[in-house]
Order: sequence, then C-alpha cells, then structure tokens
Amino acid sequence: MDLIDFILHVDEHLLEFITNYGIWIYGILFLIIFIETGLVVMPFLPGDSLLFAAGALAASTGAMDPWVLGILLFIAAVLGDTLNYHIGKYIGPRVFEIESRFINKHHLIKTNQFFEKHGGKTIIFARFIPFARTFAPFVAGASNMNYKFFLTYNAIGGFCWVGSFIALGYLFGNMPIIKDNFTHLIFGIIILSVLPGIIGYIRHKFFAKKTETTTTEIK
Repeated sequence: MDLIDFILHVDEHLLEFITNYGIWIYGILFLIIFIETGLVVMPFLPGDSLLFAAGALAASTGAMDPWVLGILLFIAAVLGDTLNYHIGKYIGPRVFEIESRFINKHHLIKTNQFFEKHGGKTIIFARFIPFARTFAPFVAGASNMNYKFFLTYNAIGGFCWVGSFIALGYLFGNMPIIKDNFTHLIFGIIILSVLPGIIGYIRHKFFAKKTETTTTEIK
C-alpha cells in the first residue's frame, strides 16, 4: 500500500481494515497515532485526516464506538508525546548538532524557534500542525522542559486534537457532500494544517528581507 494513496483515501483503507480485522481496528489506529506522535522519525504518518475518517466510519458503520475510539486514541497521543519527550531528553541539546537522514534538521530548528516564542502552548498548537506535532515533544525533552509542566500541555493538546477531529468526523463525515468529495476534504485538511507554517515562513522571510534592506539603507 502506497503511503500517499493511504493518506488521500484513508476512509477507504480504514473500511478495509474494519472488514478484515474487525475489533482489531482499535489497535491499528492506536498504533498509528502512537508511532506518529512518539517517534521523531515518523512525522509523515496521517493524523488529522485519520482521526476525521475514523470518526466518520464510527458513525456510518457502527463498527467502532466513538467514545472508546476517542479515549484509546487520546491515550495513544499522550503516550506517544511522552515517549518522544523522553527520547529528546535522553539525546539532549546535542541533537541540534547531529546530521541525520532520519531527522529533518530544518523542521527541528523551526519547531525549536516556535517553542522558544510560545513556550508550553507549543505542545497544544503543534497537535494541529503536521510534522510540528512530532517534533514539539522531542524539542521539549531536548530543552529539558519540566515534565509535569509538559504533561499538562500534552494532555490538553491530545484531548483537543483527538476529540475535535473524531467529533467532526462523527457529526459531519457522512454528509453526502463530504462523502462524495472526501479526497478533496483531505487535501483541505492538509492545506489548513500546514497553512500556519507557510504563513510563518513567509513572514519570517519578509521580516528578514525588510531588516536587511533597512540595515543596508542605514549603512
């Protein structure tokens, strides 16, 4: 199964999983969310679209209880971030000096800059931003953020992220206009998810260019 195809047609593939594995679908979804949030080398796994599709299928098939689904995936998200935090803490600040093909240093540095600006709230904000949600707990650990402080934001962010997307999928995922245009919806979710990062990048470039121009004029 191609990863891109899985992301763009996540509803169809999840339906196949339900048909083939029955109740084990809970374990499959738990594992995907846990790995995406828990391993810094796996930021490309689907998150938002997976939760939305799971909520929609819980409503349409009845094969999954939305409350059980929400609680299990909330636990997976919190445990994943916790693991990622401890990995970051174990490796420490030297991770920013490491050159590795498994860790995107650019995303790591960008997340660290966002973390320095917004503090603990980054753990919550990052839940809704692809890549950032995988790197944020790792950076928190590497920065030696107080664990109890981190855990509070971790739980709040996990609850908001999992709860909101499963609820939206359950309530609206089976509307005809959405079911008939699910792939377009997935594109929309992806675009909205990465939009804050794109805007931040453009603002950073514009600000840097403006500062450079001002410095040149002063000279």
